[in-house]
This record gives sequence, C-alpha cells and structure tokens, in this order.
Amino acid sequence: MTSFDIVQWPFNERHLRLWREEDPRFLNWPVVYILDDGKRVYVGETLNTASRMRQHLDSDERRSLKAVRLVLDSTFNKSVCLDLESQLIGLFAGDDKYTVLNSNKGVVNADYYDRERYRETFREIFEALRDQKLFTRSIAEIENSELFKLSPFKALNRDQAVVMEDVLEGLFDDLVSGLGSTIVVQGDPGTGKTIVAVYLLKLLRDIENGVGVDEVDGDSLFSDFFTEDNREQLADFRLGLVVPQQALRASLKRVFRKTPGLDATMVLTPFEVGKSTEKWDLLVVDESHRLNHRANQASGPQNKSFGEINEQLFGADSDHYTQLDWIRDRSAHQVFLLDSEQSVRPADLPQELQTSLVNAARKNHRYYRLFTQMRVQGGADYVSYVRAIMRGESPEPRTFGDYELRMFDNLGEMHDAIRFRDREVGLSRLVAGYAWEWKSKRDKAAVDMEIDGRQLQWNQTQKDWITSPGAVDQVGSIHTVQGYDLNYVGVIIGPDLRFDVVTQEIVFDRSNYFDKKGMENNPRLGITYSDEDLRRLVANVYAVLLTRGVRGTYLYTVDPALRRHLRQFL
Repeated sequence: MTSFDIVQWPFNERHLRLWREEDPRFLNWPVVYILDDGKRVYVGETLNTASRMRQHLDSDERRSLKAVRLVLDSTFNKSVCLDLESQLIGLFAGDDKYTVLNSNKGVVNADYYDRERYRETFREIFEALRDQKLFTRSIAEIENSELFKLSPFKALNRDQAVVMEDVLEGLFDDLVSGLGSTIVVQGDPGTGKTIVAVYLLKLLRDIENGVGVDEVDGDSLFSDFFTEDNREQLADFRLGLVVPQQALRASLKRVFRKTPGLDATMVLTPFEVGKSTEKWDLLVVDESHRLNHRANQASGPQNKSFGEINEQLFGADSDHYTQLDWIRDRSAHQVFLLDSEQSVRPADLPQELQTSLVNAARKNHRYYRLFTQMRVQGGADYVSYVRAIMRGESPEPRTFGDYELRMFDNLGEMHDAIRFRDREVGLSRLVAGYAWEWKSKRDKAAVDMEIDGRQLQWNQTQKDWITSPGAVDQVGSIHTVQGYDLNYVGVIIGPDLRFDVVTQEIVFDRSNYFDKKGMENNPRLGITYSDEDLRRLVANVYAVLLTRGVRGTYLYTVDPALRRHLRQFL
C-alpha cells in the first residue's frame, strides 16, 4: 500500500499563498519537489516548502517554470529525500525529455536506515510520475541509455567523492598560487573514471556560475567550494575534455549538448587540441593511456597533422613529442584519467611515459586512486582475477557471488544466451578480439566469421554500435566498447591467442591477428614489436572485453587447448 501523495499546483504567487493552509507539511516536513515547464525540469528537496518556493520564484531562471509537484510522505526524513532527489535528477537526465536545470552539487550515494524499503517506494513514485507523462521510458530503459550512464547528475560513491574533493582542493590551491598543475587519477575498469571527468567539468561550471538557491542550505557535499573567491578564480575559465576514442567521444558530445553549462564543442580530439592557437585553462583527459606517441596514425592526413602540430608547438617535428606533450603545451592545468592495463595498441602512450606521469603527480601530491568497482557486480576481485588469467598467471579458482561467469563450448549457444539476455534486460552483446578480417566493411553481404556453423559480421558502424539496430547479431571490437557498460557480454577469444601445451603458456599467433595498427612496427622510432610485446597488448584487449559486463560475462574460446586451460578458472 502506497504511503505517498503527489500534489500538483501551478507555480505562481497566488497558489503559493494557499499552501500554508492546505497541509502543515508544506511548512515543516521533508519534501521532494519537481518544477517543470514541459521542456525544462528542476528537482529539489526541502524542509520548508513554502520558503523554498519563494526563493525559486525570486530566481530569474526558475520563476518561468509552470508547474510544481510535491512528493509527500509522512515517513520521509532528510536522508530519504536526498536519495530520492538524486535518483530523480539522474533519471530525468537519462530520459532525454527534459533539460535538467540542477547543478550536480554532490549528493553521495549514502546508506541509511531501511533504504531498500524506500527504494521500492521510489519505484512506485517513478511510475506515478510516468503516468503523469513526466517520463517517457521505464527505469530499465533509462538506465541502459548512454545519457544516463555518462550523465554528470550522479550520486557519487564515497571513493569517487573523496577523489573529487581532492582534485578540487589541489586545483584551487594551484590556481591561487598561480602554478600550473598536473593531476593523475588512476583506476581499474568500472571504477568510474569517465564519470569523474564529466562530473568535474559540470561542477566547475556550476561553481563559476555562482551559488544558486539549491546550494544555500549547505547540505551538498561540495557546497564549501561554492565561494565568491572560487567563482572569481574560474571567471572565463576555458575547459575541455579530451577523448582519444571516437565511439566514446560521440556519446559524450551528446551528453554535453544536453547539459546546461556544458557544450559539445568542449569534447575534443587530441588533434583538435594540438591544432588550436588558443590555450585552455584546464584539460581533462579521459582514457589517457590511449593518447598516441609518434607512430603511424590511422590515416595519411593524421600522419601529416602529427608532424605539423609538432612544428607549430615546438618548432620541430622531433620524434619524442607525443600527444601528451600537446596537451601540456595547450593548457595550464591537466587532469589525466589513467589505467595502464587498458593500453591496447603499439601507438598508445608508452608505459615508461605513463609511469613518469604517475611518478611526477605523486611527487607533487596530485595523484589519486579510484578503487571501488561500479560496473561489474563481481567487484574489484573479478577484475583482478580475469586480468591475472589473461596475463598468463594461475590464480586460485573462485566464484563471485551472483555474478554470472559462464564458459561455452559452442558459439551458437553463447550467442543464443546473449540474445535471451538482451530480450530480458537489454544491452547484451557479443564482442571479440581482432582475430578475423573485417570483410563486411567493404561488402555488406560478406560473412566475417563462421564458428560452429554460426555466421556473424563485425559491428556495422563505428559510432554508437552498442545501441544500433541489429547490434545483438553482430560482434563488437575493442574500439566500439572500450569505456562502455553492457549488462551481459559474450566474449569470443579468437585464434590470435592459443595455449602452447609444451611450454604451458598463452601465446600470440600473429598470423591470426588482423588489426594492422595493433601490431605495426615503428621504424621511425626504431621499435620492432616481438610476439611477446603483442601478446601483452592483445591480452589487455581481452581483459578489457571481459570487464564490460555489469551482470555477467560469457566466454567462448576458439582454440581447444586454450579452452581447456581456461576452464579450470571459470
């Protein structure tokens, strides 16, 4: 039986005066409220609804909103309201019907008494609001959307909140001192590095735009940073987010286009940064390990641009300059989000440069770690486990609670299981290492791989493949899924890796690897990549693929000997 009411009023002076007589909870009770005009929405919580509505009516931005809904429940307390407020903001941002006017002021994903019971009530509240046409999709559909997953309107976990506070303190200290700064945030897959990047940029924009009515009560986690001094420090502050990966960059542009204070032009390629004649005050770099050094690029024009940028910035096209140098030259401050074990191509930033970057940040007390696993329900232990297996180690076999880790002997059976999961919960896909030619890139009717009688093609689009029509019957590559979440992932380990029964080692088979840029030597720098060098990179590829699944990971291995070897762990 529901205990809540949703009361709707026109948002104007006349109705505000009636509230005092309507219900005593309008004056002294924890309430969550929603203001909207059909296109824009603002969600808040308050102990004094009448007073807070007066503040909103005095706001130039919010007085033009048309309707107010109050979520009233006699069992609500402050913690419940903060949680419901955060939940609704995130769902509105992910639904894409409204532009969300809130700042991302920093509600932590905190536990409280009877939280699970209240979360059930939240679902009922959501459905009631959906019946009133405030939402267009179900919670499951919203939570599967890229707008939701990459939104800056998230309740940070404690780990992320501590890192965010450390980054802000370090950045503002450096702004006051007038010194440039390089901050490094390191974390495994699924610890929320991209969320930290997006959240930080939105938060800085909110601080720059001043303290709004939603910050005045001081309950927000980062309210101490909403000061006039910090606002002045950020005046005309030029911000940018550098994203080396094309697929993830396109998704983030959509999120930025939808978020007040952010703009799609803030999402940049490393080449756009290098070519710019203007500098940024702060560049945040996601997937920093995917920045390139001087290697053969994806196209002739990019090779030409690489040299031209070096000439423009440094006066010479010296081989030691990297995209990391471009970013440092074009910005006063940098935040690098990094995971060295997700380097997957020889052109990626060399390990020694990544190590040097980390060591310099440590020395300057600007190095921070994310530990809490947010993606994979198997937790951080699962990530460490599969990474160890792919490195060729032999960890003690184990399971991970309700996380579904299954191995298949027949690819068709695994594909059918992925199809079933996609019908059930959505976002379930097949992925593979680059162990087959991409014939269908030129011939749409071509079959790229045939295994156990099942014919499949590679992803038929580079951008937004995960949500594209027909994706459940295609196979995604590392370049379409790195940085993304899936509910279930079916990983195909191709013949590029096999198990040598004599040496008892996982080895790389160069003849069955078709990512030309993934094994290309670098004669310009005098680097020749051995099979062992490439095995490490390809093992990283599979480790990344094996950590995409939130609820479960399915695995099929082409090489029978490798399948037998891996079965002892799965």
